[in-house]
Amino acid sequence: MGQPDLADCKRGDTRDRRAVAVTGGASALFIGSEVYRGSSYGAGHPLRIPRVPVVMDLCAALGWLDGRYRTSPKAKPAALTAFHTEGYIAALQRAEATGAVDDAVRARHQIGTLSNPVFPQIYSRPATGAGGVLLAAEMLANGVARVHVPGGGTHHGMPDRANGFCYLNDPVLAIMALRRAGLRVAYVDIDAHHCDGVEPAFAGLPDVLMISVHEEARWPFTGALGDGAGGNAFNLPVPRGFNDTEMRAVVERLIVPRVAAFGPDVIVLQAGADSLTEDPLSRLCLSNRAYVDCLRALLGLAERMLLLGGGGYNPWSVGRCWTALWGVLAGFELPARLPEGASDVLRGLSWGGGGRAVPGETMMVTLLDDPREGVVRREVMERLEALAAR
Repeated sequence: MGQPDLADCKRGDTRDRRAVAVTGGASALFIGSEVYRGSSYGAGHPLRIPRVPVVMDLCAALGWLDGRYRTSPKAKPAALTAFHTEGYIAALQRAEATGAVDDAVRARHQIGTLSNPVFPQIYSRPATGAGGVLLAAEMLANGVARVHVPGGGTHHGMPDRANGFCYLNDPVLAIMALRRAGLRVAYVDIDAHHCDGVEPAFAGLPDVLMISVHEEARWPFTGALGDGAGGNAFNLPVPRGFNDTEMRAVVERLIVPRVAAFGPDVIVLQAGADSLTEDPLSRLCLSNRAYVDCLRALLGLAERMLLLGGGGYNPWSVGRCWTALWGVLAGFELPARLPEGASDVLRGLSWGGGGRAVPGETMMVTLLDDPREGVVRREVMERLEALAAR
């Protein structure tokens, strides 16, 4: 990819071109794409719902994209093979061209399965997500302070196969690109599911820190408390019902101290929204305020921030959460009540089938959830103490 256009974010900045502003505003860029609009994994799949378009439309209705929006390019195969095999990338391209896979491809690459179906954009959509994070990495290496790529965060993808709804692993590709630019990277993942594709890619490397907070006893059943011991990987499996008070303890006792001690040049935050109470694929009970608080705590720990999406299977809760995070990243004041145009975006959503109920009025007119506080349970504190002792 060529040099990104930094005109909007550098206007009036007389410092060195590689210096970074950390005050939000025009130094924050949003990377999106229309490929997500109408693109679906198919009826019956959790990702039949809209997500990135909801965030784009909410942010536009709030006036938060003016001068800050960039269209994601589609990554070229040569860029993807920095992590993925050539044969796998070719298989994804063939699947998109033909709309089908044979039994051998299905068995080897795990595409054409219930979790990872063949759909019309099976290559173009994930390649666009990867292109977005690679563009973001280039921007961050060249002077942009903060970038949000809500279509990124597919942290389960493996080098030679799809895994957990993820065909490519854009967090890995982003971290690899940032490392090539000579940057130390702290990767923080608060998705409900463990980042089983990211952790092994950087195991033992001194310039990458990995922290994952995820639900215990949930697919992919990796990321145990002791995993990563002896290196820069810290896994915290949390019990069902994990609440805002417990998340605050995790941020204060694990995430902030470890990231601060590591001293990264850039933080990558994977903010999968499936840890929210309303999500159908986890049993965690966070509000989106917990996500906002985590992001705010991290912003002071590095000059550069890459904010990614990830999981999240309730279109209303995902849209509100990632929009609120963009607002914080870009330095906007979060409204107590949404303007009519933003509320109309939320009122126009649906589950895309199935029998789930539409959320109540509060989720249609507000951006932030009410806090979901509770007791910090003994098992959470014991696990935090175990990680602190490492």
